[in-house]
Amino acid sequence: VTPAVPWTLRPCCASLLGSLPRPSIWAKPDSVIPWGCPVTIWCQGTLGVREFYLNKEGSSAPWYRQPSLEPGDKGKFSISYMTQSYAGRYNCYYHSPTGRLQSSGPLELVMTGAHRKPTLSALPSPVVTSGGNVTLQCGSWEGLDRFILTKEGEPKSSWTLDAQRDPLGRTQALLPVGHVTPSHRWMFRCHGFYRNTPQVWSAPSDPLELLVSGVSAKPSLLTPQGPVVASGQSLTLQCRSDVGYDRFALSQEGRQALPQRPGQQPQAGLSQADFPLGPVTNTLAGRYRCYGGHNLSSEWSAPSDPLDILVAGRFPDTPSLSVQPGPVVASGENVTLLCQSRNTRETFLLSKEGAARPPPRLRSKYQGGHFQAEFSMSPVTSAHNGTYRCYSSLSSHPYLLSHASAPLELTVSGEGPQPCPLCVPVVSSEGDPLSRIGVRGAPKESQGRADFHPPAGAADPEPKDTGLQSRLPPPQPHTLPPSPPPQAAASEAPQDVTYAQLNHSTVRRETAPPAPQSGEPPEEPSVYAALAVR
Repeated sequence: VTPAVPWTLRPCCASLLGSLPRPSIWAKPDSVIPWGCPVTIWCQGTLGVREFYLNKEGSSAPWYRQPSLEPGDKGKFSISYMTQSYAGRYNCYYHSPTGRLQSSGPLELVMTGAHRKPTLSALPSPVVTSGGNVTLQCGSWEGLDRFILTKEGEPKSSWTLDAQRDPLGRTQALLPVGHVTPSHRWMFRCHGFYRNTPQVWSAPSDPLELLVSGVSAKPSLLTPQGPVVASGQSLTLQCRSDVGYDRFALSQEGRQALPQRPGQQPQAGLSQADFPLGPVTNTLAGRYRCYGGHNLSSEWSAPSDPLDILVAGRFPDTPSLSVQPGPVVASGENVTLLCQSRNTRETFLLSKEGAARPPPRLRSKYQGGHFQAEFSMSPVTSAHNGTYRCYSSLSSHPYLLSHASAPLELTVSGEGPQPCPLCVPVVSSEGDPLSRIGVRGAPKESQGRADFHPPAGAADPEPKDTGLQSRLPPPQPHTLPPSPPPQAAASEAPQDVTYAQLNHSTVRRETAPPAPQSGEPPEEPSVYAALAVR
């Protein structure tokens, strides 16, 4: 930029200004330039202009002169390195062959990067239903007292906002935005500045895009790692749909970022996108939803069902987990899992290994010197088989958990108690507890029959002669009423095993009831040892 001798505009010349075309002024690549970048100011007037003059408002050298470029209607003023001293308001003039001068309108040349970037957020969320309202908030800890909020794309708009200072010393400004529709893209940035230097701005905030959700089919959100993850573990969330969406977006409750991924089609009729979130930290704990969208539309789908990501190991606490009546139960029984901690904990969670559903959460109760919660299962079925762990947490950080309890394996066997005569030969010595006997549950089609098996790997106990065996006749086979033949699938299905501990039993001699009146001759009476548990 070459300084020129200042011109003094005489009254007689000033009266002729309106008779010449007014020059135009603009900056390339833009009038808002980051610190250190080049910029060019252009001035255009009428043909035959010999020189253009550039004036910076408030400058000690108010005029700059540049010979016009061919064909004689443009002037070029180059700044190779943008600094704060070049920021300001400019006008350009040209000098016609008749000596007349004409002025352009003002050009605001702004330098950015003089202050740290402010924050930009959407309240209550950057996800807005079509036609809804949202409030944009710019904020800074630099004490900036004004903000410029810019909407990018078409139509481009900007707002200048006065800042307010909150009790913590942070300055912020709010802008309500109403009737958000998917008719165009809603992308915003925010800068801050001081009133006495209005062309010297901060670095730009991170971009904020509003996601306009609609009513098209919601996708599904899941994670292969399960809802409970450990700190440092790699975490990936997957959004999928049977609608052919071209792109997917992921939102985390309370966060402003809305990462997007292109949709992939692993097979016809399905689309999905993976969101790798990296090693797990506290900031990844929370509630997530995802959305699907098409490239030719700014509208997104309805939100997926929420997915809670819980980070374990964030509190120095390891609760204990126990089960009543025991870890091996029959189908149909009532089971209670008890989670306890000696530390003050407000809630407990019960996690089942491999379960897709979020773990149930209960408020704790203080009892017997422990904080505890009882998770009841009534009645249990084979679906309750599995490995369980429990965690404690605080209501102030509901997605951060303690260390896991020791795993507890719950086994649900058979189909519950069956109405059949449990009659067995006596094999225990007097005064000694009987051996454990495995009871293989019978299918419904064969109710009234039960097989007895020792635990796997256990040897059959050697019977001791107590004198009872010599006084009892050998047991005779007992014929039960015929039952319908079991289905093939049922007979081939493996049966679960339940173990019963029989202690200090008394033996009585009983005779089996007479056979039904079927016209067949009655069988010989059978003697059974009925076990009456004391």
